[in-house]
Amino acid sequence: MEINENVFSNAEITVTYKPRCCSNAELCARQLSNVFRSSVIPWIDLEGAQTEAIINQIKKCPSGALQYQLKQKDVA
Repeated sequence: MEINENVFSNAEITVTYKPRCCSNAELCARQLSNVFRSSVIPWIDLEGAQTEAIINQIKKCPSGALQYQLKQKDVA
């Protein structure tokens, strides 16, 4: 069975989760549980913390299953 990437976005950031790469260390859920929720669907809630906190947590992912991309802000 193919397990596809999960993509979550808000106005500032897009987060991609690759389940096939995940080592299930659960650092994300233990350290930033307002965003990375293990018992709720959708399990990533980008409104649960500031973007900077989300980025800092993603950088701690040991397997690289979590990735992020900041959205470009329009400059007038």
